[in-house]
Amino acid sequence: MSEGITGMTNRFRYERRHSRWYEALLLGWPFQLIVGALVVVGLPAWERWEWGFWEYFPPVRSNTIIACLLAFVGILWTLRRMHRFPGARVSALIAPTISVAYLLVVAVLFFSREEYTRQVLFTSYLMSLGWFYMAFFLGRRYRRMKLGVVPVGRVGELQPTPDIELRGLEEPDLAGVRYDGVVADLHTDELSPEWERFLARCTLHHIPVYHVRQIQESMSGRVRIEHLTENEYGSLLPSLRYQSFKRFIDLVAALLLVPLLLPVMLATALAIRLDSPGPALFIQQRMGFRGVPFKVYKFRSMYVDHEGCGFTEGEEDPRITRVGRFIRKYRLDELPQLLNVIKGEMSFIGPRPESMELSEWYERDVAFFSYRHVVRPGISGWAQVEQGYAAEVDGMTTKLQYDFYYIKHFSLWLDILIVFKTLKTIATGFGAR
Repeated sequence: MSEGITGMTNRFRYERRHSRWYEALLLGWPFQLIVGALVVVGLPAWERWEWGFWEYFPPVRSNTIIACLLAFVGILWTLRRMHRFPGARVSALIAPTISVAYLLVVAVLFFSREEYTRQVLFTSYLMSLGWFYMAFFLGRRYRRMKLGVVPVGRVGELQPTPDIELRGLEEPDLAGVRYDGVVADLHTDELSPEWERFLARCTLHHIPVYHVRQIQESMSGRVRIEHLTENEYGSLLPSLRYQSFKRFIDLVAALLLVPLLLPVMLATALAIRLDSPGPALFIQQRMGFRGVPFKVYKFRSMYVDHEGCGFTEGEEDPRITRVGRFIRKYRLDELPQLLNVIKGEMSFIGPRPESMELSEWYERDVAFFSYRHVVRPGISGWAQVEQGYAAEVDGMTTKLQYDFYYIKHFSLWLDILIVFKTLKTIATGFGAR
């Protein structure tokens, strides 16, 4: 009898925090998909066509309902995937994600000349905003991970974030507290047999055990350079299939943006010529995809007769012109790189290309620097939206850690997150130099 009670006690003491039914229901994919679809798609259709609307489905109704459903599923899937990345504040991503999804389905319906009901689509859009914001605020208290920390090795470097709570464990026992997982430095010699048995018991009770480096990456959005040798290079190779898909999207988007942005580019070029003597364009050779040099095109933002150190010295760099300071702040100087994207030398999203001089310098002094060339360089990147445009020499190690994180998590979802963060950067001028 006592043995059975002990077993029950151990099971309780090693129970995962997110095993309660109402938490799983509130945050679970099936609940949000089924109930959310009924609210976001069903209610607008019922309000417009009343009861029994499903008994008669002319094209105008079926097209509208399918469009609303596709938009809703795309929003739900995108938000859940982007939430995995550090710095992805879901509350700030909800409105732009919903707006883009509905604009896409409306564009498809418009250009395909299919019939649809604007009232239902607009009502569904408003219902989506209400549904996802309500789900975010109701589920916010359950989304913060609670991790137990084994107090040995390099775990002291971890710092809590708004999304992750860290609790140090005083002994090899969870003491009846529910945790989402346990963090330990699995490579340290300080890990005693007692702590190893404790981690084994956690695994047996389906409580995830994370290595400290894994949590560091997920919290900081950086892959530490000195730990790169512990990874298999094959696991860090970006998907060739996604690279091909991304190249197609880059080409289509660039060809569509060039005529739309041409008036802005002409006005910028004129302002540069009137502000200071010299050409409107700045052309420089930089290190590109797979280590192949290429010429990058930018609007000139510096005086032509000022010598510098080879890198931007900060916001007060005397070489920057008055117009140059403005176009740098709002990234207008990057617009000519649309030509680089069309030529296949760059992507919209990727590690920023460095000059040949700096690239050769970094390759000598920074381990694994050349590995960042495994993907196409980008107009914007993970390092730029997270770190800002810091002075290259002082911040190169940190920038490279962000670049490695991007390569390791190379995906559509991370690119979408970077696009949203880039738009915020353009609006606020964060990290301008």
